[in-house]
Amino acid sequence: MVIDEQHRFGVQQRARLQQKGDYPHVLTMTATPIPRTLALTLHGDLDVSQIDELPPGRKAIQTTALSGKERSHAYDLIRREVAQGRQIYVVLPLVEESEKLDLKSAIDEYQHLQEVVFPEFKVGLLHGRMSSAEKDDAINQFRDNQTQILVSTTVVEVGVDVPNATVMLIEHAERFGLSQLHQLRGRVGRGAAQSYCLLMNNSKTETAQQRLKVLEQSQDGFFISEMDLRFRGPGAVLGTRQSGLPDFALASLVDDQEVLELAREAAKKAIEQDPMLERWALMRAELDYRYQRLMGGTLLT
Repeated sequence: MVIDEQHRFGVQQRARLQQKGDYPHVLTMTATPIPRTLALTLHGDLDVSQIDELPPGRKAIQTTALSGKERSHAYDLIRREVAQGRQIYVVLPLVEESEKLDLKSAIDEYQHLQEVVFPEFKVGLLHGRMSSAEKDDAINQFRDNQTQILVSTTVVEVGVDVPNATVMLIEHAERFGLSQLHQLRGRVGRGAAQSYCLLMNNSKTETAQQRLKVLEQSQDGFFISEMDLRFRGPGAVLGTRQSGLPDFALASLVDDQEVLELAREAAKKAIEQDPMLERWALMRAELDYRYQRLMGGTLLT
């Protein structure tokens, strides 16, 4: 069984998929491992194969976090790239304006960019409430360069491949997770031209700024996942939470990695010698108790 874009699935979703077969071999793929994924690799529940280099001819994406005061720099870059025949993504967290959240929406921003900021360019709109035909039409127009700027929600996160697009502008970047930001950034840099990712944000909190600096510093999915693990926690290894404090009272998945690997090797040897743990009855009873209490018999994923 192959699970692509693994970070988009929940624990129970992955468990149900695995239950469809008779203990199938499982291959999960993602460019953006979430904290739980990294936690599972540290525990030995996942073997990792990593592609850590760009395809031939591609350049690293220049990533910059910008405040609202620096918006003119972003617009200048967009004009320069479009003038050279390139295309632009502008991503927002909301489809429509919200009374509860002071955030830009895709529909309002589309109108603003088309009528006020870039009237000389063709701006397109894409969001999840559009019909399938409308979505296909918006993507095809952008792919054919009939629209130079595509304003969208996160529906462009996966499955959209336009090598001519060189700028990804993400509004309210502090509202997105690191994995999602890294995935959105991957929509550009798919051709030979230099590409840019601009993280617009107005957050004043130190944690938000640290998170965005991680994107500025690295394009390594596993490094980003490790930093996300430090910021958010790995979640419950025996459970469904994919972030937050772990089940362990003492061990840290990041700081105690060497000890955890030794423990994993010891557990592996014990299972090889006695798969049913008959000689360690107390340990087996404790493991059964914890597994049933935390999981109710659900598959670990």
